[in-house]
Amino acid sequence: MSVSGKQQPMQVTGEPDTNEALYTLNGMWCTSCALAVEGVLTHRQGIERISVHYPSATLWVKGGAEAISLEALAPKVKRLGYRLTELEAHADAHTRLEQESRYLSLRLLVGSVFGMWTMLASLLIYAGALPNPTIEWVVAWVSGAFSIPVVTFAGWPFYRAGLRTLRAKRPGMDVLVTLGVWSAVGVSVGLLWRGSAEVYFDTAVMLIVLLLGGRLVETLCRHRGLKALDVLPQPSDDAMIWENTQWRVKSLADVLPGSRAMLSSGEIISLDGVLEEAAWIDTASLTGESTPRHFPKGEPVYAGCRLLGSADVVIRVTHVLGQRRLDRLRDQMRHYQTQKGELQKLADRFAAWLSPVALILGVATLPVGLLMGLGLEDAIVRALSVLVVACPCAVGLAVPLASLAGSGRLLNQGIALRDPAALETLARVKAIALDKTGTLTQGEPLLVNWASREGVTEKALKDRLYQVAANSQHPLAQALKRWAHSDPAPVSSEASVIKDVPGQGIQLRLTEYGDIWLGSQHFLNSQGIVTPPNRTDTALRAASEVMLADAQGWLGSFYLEDTPYEDAAPSIQFLQADYWVVMLSGDRPSAVEAVAERLGLAPDACFAERSPEAKARLVQGLPSPVMFIGDGVNDTLSLAAADIGVAPFNASDAAREGAAAHLLKPGISSLVEGLATARATRRVMLQNMTLSAVYNTLALGLVIIMAIPPLVAVLAMVASSLSVTLNAARLAWRD
Repeated sequence: MSVSGKQQPMQVTGEPDTNEALYTLNGMWCTSCALAVEGVLTHRQGIERISVHYPSATLWVKGGAEAISLEALAPKVKRLGYRLTELEAHADAHTRLEQESRYLSLRLLVGSVFGMWTMLASLLIYAGALPNPTIEWVVAWVSGAFSIPVVTFAGWPFYRAGLRTLRAKRPGMDVLVTLGVWSAVGVSVGLLWRGSAEVYFDTAVMLIVLLLGGRLVETLCRHRGLKALDVLPQPSDDAMIWENTQWRVKSLADVLPGSRAMLSSGEIISLDGVLEEAAWIDTASLTGESTPRHFPKGEPVYAGCRLLGSADVVIRVTHVLGQRRLDRLRDQMRHYQTQKGELQKLADRFAAWLSPVALILGVATLPVGLLMGLGLEDAIVRALSVLVVACPCAVGLAVPLASLAGSGRLLNQGIALRDPAALETLARVKAIALDKTGTLTQGEPLLVNWASREGVTEKALKDRLYQVAANSQHPLAQALKRWAHSDPAPVSSEASVIKDVPGQGIQLRLTEYGDIWLGSQHFLNSQGIVTPPNRTDTALRAASEVMLADAQGWLGSFYLEDTPYEDAAPSIQFLQADYWVVMLSGDRPSAVEAVAERLGLAPDACFAERSPEAKARLVQGLPSPVMFIGDGVNDTLSLAAADIGVAPFNASDAAREGAAAHLLKPGISSLVEGLATARATRRVMLQNMTLSAVYNTLALGLVIIMAIPPLVAVLAMVASSLSVTLNAARLAWRD
């Protein structure tokens, strides 16, 4: 649930002496900005650890209370050109990313429209398609004129980011881009002034437009990932509160701890509290339990769960808006998202030294060229060529192209990736944690066995069962209704409800059949109906038993289970050969044990009755990288805690938005082929990185020791890009 206004910095106090906080960092343009802020604040006294997460625009910091306060950090960040604020509300985050998307789209549009004419003019000059040098010189001026909006307006964000990272003494790729663009423009203007048409405006335009396109795609992915925090259970924004001897509707923000709140039947609970009377609660959204549970008086209930039954219930509020378990789940998800994995840390370390080295090498080429006896123009052109070669175009293509090919193959196999970066993590997975209900099982109860009173035909049993089950909203009753309706459709009969005990059973009076009872054995016994003894069949120990009775006594017993998908057992056996596989569930132990036995999972690899928080802790304790597959709202925290989260075919919206990958087929069989494809894709990624490094190293060496025009440097980048493209295409050609 989104809360209007700014939220207070999240304080995570897992340890008594641990102080942590989350803030929103505004004004970042790229990962170089994040590294710059980290570098400035890392060595500040009182700070133990700090992590700036560019995709979510958050800054996580751990240390002394005074050192990590907003008042202490904000001025330091402001000097760099960024703005540190309290953790923004989710609605504000959406607004910010929408503004960033419009900002980038406008600049990309300007860059594409004007850059197209710049490239066309340059192409005419390069191809020798113009009749004489005078016209070439005029067209070169036209090329430069069309590049002005691109290098000024469209390229402005790169220059600003480059200046900020320089100010922080952490120069990044934006500094290289800035120098490359303006060097190309400066050299081109100088050549035009001397009457030469061999200009390099197209080099500047190409760098800006291609990088703007990449930034826009990145921003759209960040916007989509934010939705994972918006689809948790959405209780009402107000509640019925006892005040001044009467019930009043009050905003959740105005409710105080200790207030009495009235819950209506079927309502999603808005606040955490303690029941003043017993009630049946559907806790599937937070715990994953497949059936509702009876909560006695004094039992705590949580926001996001649903009240069942026909009577209103009163709770005593214990946790108000912002302090509810639902709010803590959301905050912990944001906390998990800010933590960097090993691949991200490695990439950060690589970027931290790559850009400065390339920058120093490019700048040093000019004086070295002059010392070697080159003319000023030749030395400047050579320095420009070094900057062009140093820009990470080929290196930047190496992984994305392989990722794109691998993602396409995964899509054909039934796995859709929401984040291309997840593919590399998928290839390195060591442990796989699976939710039970809805992931390994079909997520709804199915009839697996039944028995009836002697002399009662199946058709007569179905007829009576359908009339009763149609008047109950309990999940088990609805499953029985579907079974009874299968052959053929019974004729409806008028019914009146005599007694309805939520979660236990119902008594109806039918015009045609008289009084009929449907419910648990305990319910029927409480109505004076004698029932057969409990079955001791071990095959049905995890099944839920429902009984039907009429005026003559017990009529039938029905056993329902949440059955596994057909492909679950063979898929689990295959995965166990290469991975550490565990099953996590909020369901009761007997149900978990029965499913584990069918799937071939060892008892010590199965964990029952686990809360969302406990699931997340177990996921974090497995050998990393960890893949978690879960379908429910209660699984969103584990999806965030895992290195890669996967949502099954029938997953909830919350799980889909929080997962990095979606299964497009029922069951988990697509994971078997998908993991093999991910490993093959990672091998291609490493090969591409090697190829691009070799090409760039050779080109950089050549451009330093001999005169190579910037156009040749561009062609070298094209050759490098072509090699990694063809290598990545092998993934699509595989059978």
